[in-house]
Amino acid sequence: MTDVTPILELRNLTKTFGSGRQQVTAVDSISLTVAPGEVVCLVGESGCGKSTTGRMAAGLLPVTDGQVLFRGRDIAQMDRAEFQQYRRAVQIVHQDPYASLNPTQTVRQIITAPLYRHGKVKGRAQAERRAREILEIVDLTPVIEFMDKYPHQLSGGQRQRVSVARALTVEPRFIVADEAVSMVDVSIRVSLLNMLSRLKQEFDVTFLFITHDLALAKYFAWEGRIVVMYLGRIVEEGPTPRVITDPRHPYTQALLAAVPEADPELAQHKRQIELRSAEIPSLLQLPPGCTFHPRCPYAVAGECDIRPPQLEPIVEGGSVACPVRKHESIQLVA
Repeated sequence: MTDVTPILELRNLTKTFGSGRQQVTAVDSISLTVAPGEVVCLVGESGCGKSTTGRMAAGLLPVTDGQVLFRGRDIAQMDRAEFQQYRRAVQIVHQDPYASLNPTQTVRQIITAPLYRHGKVKGRAQAERRAREILEIVDLTPVIEFMDKYPHQLSGGQRQRVSVARALTVEPRFIVADEAVSMVDVSIRVSLLNMLSRLKQEFDVTFLFITHDLALAKYFAWEGRIVVMYLGRIVEEGPTPRVITDPRHPYTQALLAAVPEADPELAQHKRQIELRSAEIPSLLQLPPGCTFHPRCPYAVAGECDIRPPQLEPIVEGGSVACPVRKHESIQLVA
């Protein structure tokens, strides 16, 4: 019998910062399940709460309300041994490879430290051998040229590969990749994405891939799912091909319309979504009803500005939090 238990589940997850009247709700009661071996892309503008969600999923940030379940177990109810097992199984690759690596340590020290810490090796020789194997997995070869270098002696792409290698030292089952390729040159992003895809195939790693770029989400998770966030809430989710080719929420449509088109012919005929406003509302003073309605070209007065929409399933796959547009397809390229 196939195990259908999600490897990770977020239930009504909420995160609030501040106190008193200055409270900011960065994540507002979101629910999400990730199946073993799946790739889920969390997409949205800066400040929408996607990185906060990723940090809570990885156990790095306490939850204000709701639950994070790993293989069916609430991490808040785990004993110390269970929580340590969860923290080893769920690793995060941060956005900034400049800040996420200790500048005083060599690559050798960065990779071997968690091996010693979690009892993965016995002795220096075994640690050295395992470190070399991991660096080869992330394509930092020839290994001998990188082992004694410090982070400042590496390129941005090489530093990010070291970050991935460090995550792999504890043999994780789930990786939160938080804008993992956004700070490297465009020319090497595809190489890094291909490396992460290979890790998924060879080591059966599940990914929560956080990005603001729907083009990257399309490339990395074509066989997975896309979850679109806006101001702390999920507004649309579904299989990647459906979300990319048939977006239903106006915010998703606007994000896709903003993706540059490489083909001049397609770019010329690409439909633009004219938003009513370019201003993103403040988290300290969110608009009533649908928080996107002040910017939405399809907003209906007396409906969208009063009732907060709920995610509702659609027959084409996934769900959408927009009763006005959920049944209406849009053709972005004429």
